[in-house]
Amino acid sequence: MPVLTTDAESETGIPKSLSNEPPSETMEEIEHTCPQPRLTLTAPAPFADETSCQCQAPHEKLTIAQARLGTPVDRPVRVYADGIFDLFHSGHARALMQAKTLFPNSYLLVGVCSDDLTHKFKGFTVMNEAERYEALRHCRYVDEVIRDAPWTLTPEFLEKHKIDFVAHDDIPYSSAGSDDVYKHIKEAGMFVPTQRTEGISTSDIITRIVRDYDVYARRNLQRGYTAKELNVSFINEKKYRFQNQVDKMKEKVKNVEERSKEFVNRVEEKSHDLIQKWEEKSREFIGNFLELFGPDGAWKQMFQERSSRMLQALSPKQSPVSSPTRSRSPSRSPSPTFSWLPSKTSPPSSPKAASASISSMSEGDEDEK
Repeated sequence: MPVLTTDAESETGIPKSLSNEPPSETMEEIEHTCPQPRLTLTAPAPFADETSCQCQAPHEKLTIAQARLGTPVDRPVRVYADGIFDLFHSGHARALMQAKTLFPNSYLLVGVCSDDLTHKFKGFTVMNEAERYEALRHCRYVDEVIRDAPWTLTPEFLEKHKIDFVAHDDIPYSSAGSDDVYKHIKEAGMFVPTQRTEGISTSDIITRIVRDYDVYARRNLQRGYTAKELNVSFINEKKYRFQNQVDKMKEKVKNVEERSKEFVNRVEEKSHDLIQKWEEKSREFIGNFLELFGPDGAWKQMFQERSSRMLQALSPKQSPVSSPTRSRSPSRSPSPTFSWLPSKTSPPSSPKAASASISSMSEGDEDEK
């Protein structure tokens, strides 16, 4: 693809955007050999000095509108983001993600300042420069890492790495005697703003550690670090260890309380179950009792049937009114008949009458014999 080489530069030395007028320079047919964005994440991002852009084709100046349309098609848009990246966190990753996704085909270069430069202009870091370099290399959005990046971007640095745009949050960054170190980048039309992630920053993390210093000192003592490694005095070491023992006892008491609560809850659950079962059995027993012994129960009917049977068994059967006379057996003598009741005849009025009645009774006896 033909590219344009121009010598037009701004007052700061940064090439200006192309105008709509035809260029006065000659057009050269030179193929771009710029590194392409990473397609696999099986290896960390390379350092710039290991895979620097050796492309000999001049890079035409792009506008943001052109870059968002996906042009040029023969090379990626080279976006640069720099920082300290101490205690690499999600806020850093989000900023790099925004820089990577600014344009359809972006190649993200990340510059990391050295320890000397950072300590001079910003302050001490928790991680050294080698650790910060490695943290950036293993971020998925980074295509290339530039070690010992400059604090203020120069035209020579931009030209060396063939940077098209610089990505950073839009808040003026005052440092190194300047109100905004990105002011000249913004004036050249090469600045693309990103959004900061609220609630997370390296300073916030350090503030948490300093605020809860005793907690983290006790934590590391418990994990096996020595008081010398933590720069803790002898008295504080004993105090922290005593506090750790107290915390252990509190944790044991808490565990016992939780277990006792669980036991009580289980007993209550079982008691509720037992009460429910007892109520069900009680209702069942009462229902069965009423069914047997209630006013219309089966027991009453059975008792009435049995009592009627017993009464029938105990009461004799009535003999018939006219029964046939039994024939007397000739071999058996008739049973004598006794008159148990006295006769209702009137007494004899005279001794002769008495003797006559006695004689008649004796005659009757002889007749029966």
